[in-house]
Amino acid sequence: MPFDRDSHRIVIAGASSLLGAELKSLLEQSRFAAADLRLLDEEIAAGILTEAGGEAAVIQPVEEGSFNKARFVFFAGSFNFTLANFQLAHGSGAVIIDLSGHSVAFVDSFAWFPGIDKLRGQALPEKRRLATVPSAPAEAIVRLALSLQGLGLRHFTCTVLQPVSAAGKLGIQELETQTSHLLSMQSPGKQLFDAQVAFNTLDRFGPSSRFDLRHAWEVLRNEVHACLRERSVTPAIQLLHVPVFYGVTFSACAELDPSADATRIHDACKAGGFSMARAPESPSNVSVAEESVIHLGPAEADRTKPGTWWFWGAADNIRLPAWNAVRLAELLAE
Repeated sequence: MPFDRDSHRIVIAGASSLLGAELKSLLEQSRFAAADLRLLDEEIAAGILTEAGGEAAVIQPVEEGSFNKARFVFFAGSFNFTLANFQLAHGSGAVIIDLSGHSVAFVDSFAWFPGIDKLRGQALPEKRRLATVPSAPAEAIVRLALSLQGLGLRHFTCTVLQPVSAAGKLGIQELETQTSHLLSMQSPGKQLFDAQVAFNTLDRFGPSSRFDLRHAWEVLRNEVHACLRERSVTPAIQLLHVPVFYGVTFSACAELDPSADATRIHDACKAGGFSMARAPESPSNVSVAEESVIHLGPAEADRTKPGTWWFWGAADNIRLPAWNAVRLAELLAE
């Protein structure tokens, strides 16, 4: 089916998710405020009453024809939801903007966030039917790797501290419940994660968890590799659960040319698109709430190993990718 540039229909697939709700809100404040907004999701979320464009709207299940006449389709739900419905959306002829990580490794997709073209020295592709918007931690790792490559980057590792909102509303509810139960000296309950996530840091959840942290780690690495495409040192990445609700934080270590100093590193990271904090300020989950940029603290030299620098940063894991997705749609609509 051919792409219809005159269509005003926009589909949010995964509309009941945290990302889906944020996308809807941002679209209604953008140049697409008057669009015909269609809200789709899994069967379990179908029938939820919400609003779109100031009018009552009901989230619908995905059916044959759900994506017909759409100009843009945003996938904002789970990886598996996108997997199940991607071909139907692709066959509609719409431009797909995927925030789930499902299609990041596809040969016909391109990864995008503001400034990636300049950082990679590569313009947008001519064929723009399928785009992926990386998660907040993936964008942070890619920005930092590309920003530092001009300073003789030799080795790069990053540990990402992931909040429960990465698992959606159910993750937030489980952390709330477990925290309340533990403070009341009750059993925490492990319905979603099959593990105690409150007051606990983990590198994986229980075997019966409905959310796979190891799979999320794999998706994160795929996002980073798809964005870099051998244009920088390949980062070593670790993903950990931390008992917070919103906001992703990360700690990174980079080995640079010994000639690099704090001023040059600060200037390179600022040019790379980071919002740079000045000591003694330091980014945190709280300080980046509702921000659409990644905040990075001052680089600190490792005194025991010349040329090695430590970085600390934070981003809103919901607002940032949703904001980027809307900006991309506006760019593609020009």
